[in-house]
Amino acid sequence: MAEKKIVSIEDRIPKLKEARKKKANRRLILYLSLFFLLIAVILYLQSSLSHVQTIEVIGNEHVDKQDILTISGITTEDNFWKVNGETIAKKLEQHEEIQSAKIDKQFPTTVSININEVERVGYVQNDGSYYPILATGNRLTSYKLKSPTGDAPILVGWDGQKYLEEMTQELKQLPESITQLISEIHWSPTDQNPYKIYLYMNDGYEVDASIRNFSQKMRTYPSIVSQLDPSQKGIIHIDVGAYFEAYSTEEEKGENENESDG
Repeated sequence: MAEKKIVSIEDRIPKLKEARKKKANRRLILYLSLFFLLIAVILYLQSSLSHVQTIEVIGNEHVDKQDILTISGITTEDNFWKVNGETIAKKLEQHEEIQSAKIDKQFPTTVSININEVERVGYVQNDGSYYPILATGNRLTSYKLKSPTGDAPILVGWDGQKYLEEMTQELKQLPESITQLISEIHWSPTDQNPYKIYLYMNDGYEVDASIRNFSQKMRTYPSIVSQLDPSQKGIIHIDVGAYFEAYSTEEEKGENENESDG
């Protein structure tokens, strides 16, 4: 029978003391590390190292970058961690040309402002100047242009706000690929048809149409043009049915162009 090794209490006490000492030291080191880490965080938050260093504005085409920065209120004096993206986005979305805004914070010091603008569907000509029309139907009367930027059709002779708003909604539903083909849209109301409009296209054709169901009927334009002789220009009627009327003479074409200039 093997003899059991007996360890006296006197032998165990030094080992227990050593284990307790090591445990106390580890705990002290942990507390000191947390303390110095807390001090470092406080110093960091109170220093310029935690300030916003770079502010990016992305997606804006018409709204000026400086206007966006002013509305957002973000500066390089702001603490990166205190920038509230939701609050800033709501402020920016109050601008009539901004549909939505999103704020992204990129550690350590960059803030990105992502802008989605309201689409411009046209430019209204008035007293020799041009004013953008938004997809919301708003006319930017404070945004006066000497000439349109070419990203949307020119709307000429639109004195009736009701009809202008309806035309805006139709343009909003029209594919951009077709909108880009339109140079001018003239409101040409008659006693029988106050919805009558006349279009001048960038490819040299003219279109006789109506505001009502314009976005649906105008979708057939590319198909109609593809079947025509490119050398023969004229008027494409899409109001009642769809058919092509060639210019009978160069004089007739010139008269229509003069009406457009007027």
